[in-house]
Amino acid sequence: MTFEHPAKKGGENELGRFEKFAELASNFTSSPLFSAFCVLLVTAFLVVHLAHLDTTWQHLVGDAMGAVALLLLALLKNSERRAEHAIQVKLDAIAAALLEQQEGEWGQAHKDLQKAIGLEDHT
Repeated sequence: MTFEHPAKKGGENELGRFEKFAELASNFTSSPLFSAFCVLLVTAFLVVHLAHLDTTWQHLVGDAMGAVALLLLALLKNSERRAEHAIQVKLDAIAAALLEQQEGEWGQAHKDLQKAIGLEDHT
């Protein structure tokens, strides 16, 4: 277990298994299918409580909602951190390239800026 930034794990421009899974989860959770699932889960929660069913059912539905929320938190936070890192790398590359341009020379910053294009798809 490490406490590295998610974007810095693995090789350069290489996604690990968890990062790939987090990206897929992020895509799925923004879909209409997942929204429908959440509406059904909340509806089930309301039905169980309004029908005064056994507490076992109430716990089951409540635990399912809690588990979904916890998984979403972990997976979406990972995707957010990787996107944040990609934006910061791009901003750093733009700033360095602008500085080089002001100084009248093109060098490493220009190459870094070209590499930063599309970085969010690789980290």
